[in-house]
Amino acid sequence: MKTRATGLNPHNRFQTIVTDRGADHAHDDGWYRAPEDELNPDSLATEVVNESVKSIISRNSSPDVPFDQSINPYRGCEHACIYCFARPTHAYWDMSPGLDFETRLIAKPNAARKLREALDKPDYRPAPIALGVNTDAYQPIERERRITRELLEVLLEYRHPVSILTKGALILRDLDLLSELARHELCSVRISLTTLSNDLKRRMEPRTAAPATRLKIIEQLRAAGVPTGIILGPVIPFVNDPEIEDILTAAATAGATRASWIMLRLPLELDELFQDWLHRHFPQRAEHVMNRMRDLRGGKSYDSGFGRRMTGIGPYADLIRQRFAKKARQLGLGLHEAEPLRTDLFRRPAGEQMGLW
Repeated sequence: MKTRATGLNPHNRFQTIVTDRGADHAHDDGWYRAPEDELNPDSLATEVVNESVKSIISRNSSPDVPFDQSINPYRGCEHACIYCFARPTHAYWDMSPGLDFETRLIAKPNAARKLREALDKPDYRPAPIALGVNTDAYQPIERERRITRELLEVLLEYRHPVSILTKGALILRDLDLLSELARHELCSVRISLTTLSNDLKRRMEPRTAAPATRLKIIEQLRAAGVPTGIILGPVIPFVNDPEIEDILTAAATAGATRASWIMLRLPLELDELFQDWLHRHFPQRAEHVMNRMRDLRGGKSYDSGFGRRMTGIGPYADLIRQRFAKKARQLGLGLHEAEPLRTDLFRRPAGEQMGLW
């Protein structure tokens, strides 16, 4: 049986009235629980509601990320990664960043239409769009909703560049679109690869593809001509940091050409959720992990300052940087580099004739 990452559903920071589902206690839904996993709730049904969005492209001005605009087809993520930095955003929708984030999802069925409208605006200037960087565009509900595929169809029609970050095997369904985009130098993919251990994956990212499956995804994407790299995000002190060199080696063997990393981030409610998870799964090293996290963040669990939030500061951050860079260079992996994508092929198929009048 698949499990959830957290048994907590803390009320969000905007909530003044706390309902039962938002209570600060482990949620028991009364369903069967896998005998080998007594820590987390199992089989809680996923709820999905539709949101008719007014716009679909989000703009970004942060110097810490290598893109200016992005699209997220879904809010919340059934992959249930305990470390997900996007969990606190669920509070904006009057839901908990805990179990609600994993089970109460919001889909954007008019995303493709809104993308067309945005690309058809006369003042739009093409720049690579990052797809699924907040919540995974290839999480399980995409199999039926197909919003991500619809977006890729629009991007291919407009010859618009796109980069994708995912840990979902469903991306292979869209190899036809991705390979055609890549043929025009319009597409790149990063696979999130955080561990090679099935046991740690099950605890940390319970509803994601297995590590071996992600390596096969890299192989198949590369075989289809799609530029593919990995992101080791996050690096968690004393949890997955011993695997850095092995992860990079496995990724390079599978065909990855680029690699980057991010240090664990614990903004807002994520701090409580992660520490609860840590004490449940790794009680003997929990305080050791958090002490190191505070060393990285100037004595706090989290520091949101640009230039520090992605990597942290101090000797440990420097050590991770050096280990990662040394092994990546040995393997011939490009470091923190964004694949060059073309913008000069952009066209407006529906508006080309109108432009003559």
